[in-house]
Amino acid sequence: MIVGIGIDIVELSRIAQLIEQQPKFIDRILTHNERIRFQQLSSKRKVEFMAGRFAAKEAYAKAVGTGIGTHVSFHDIEIQNDENGKPYIVSTSLTERVHVSISHSEHYAVAQVIIERLSS
Repeated sequence: MIVGIGIDIVELSRIAQLIEQQPKFIDRILTHNERIRFQQLSSKRKVEFMAGRFAAKEAYAKAVGTGIGTHVSFHDIEIQNDENGKPYIVSTSLTERVHVSISHSEHYAVAQVIIERLSS
């Protein structure tokens, strides 16, 4: 049964500006493992990666129903990729199945998250 759906869209130019003007933005949003991957990317790909992770984490928090804040922080959510490149969410508070999709265009990154309660 679906228990939550969240979606978020961000402008790549906004993320590029934040990366350039506020270096702590990276540490605020990305987990340690995500930062390691981020540092290995080209400048253009860094913006897409950061925007996608930001959108996915916001979408997850919306699907949970709390938004980012008291109950869910950016560091509570880690986005990894499987061997085929498919993104998935790792979270310490996760007990349900979570589906995540991230996409980029020339100007935007968008992410959608669906949380599904597993039958017992």
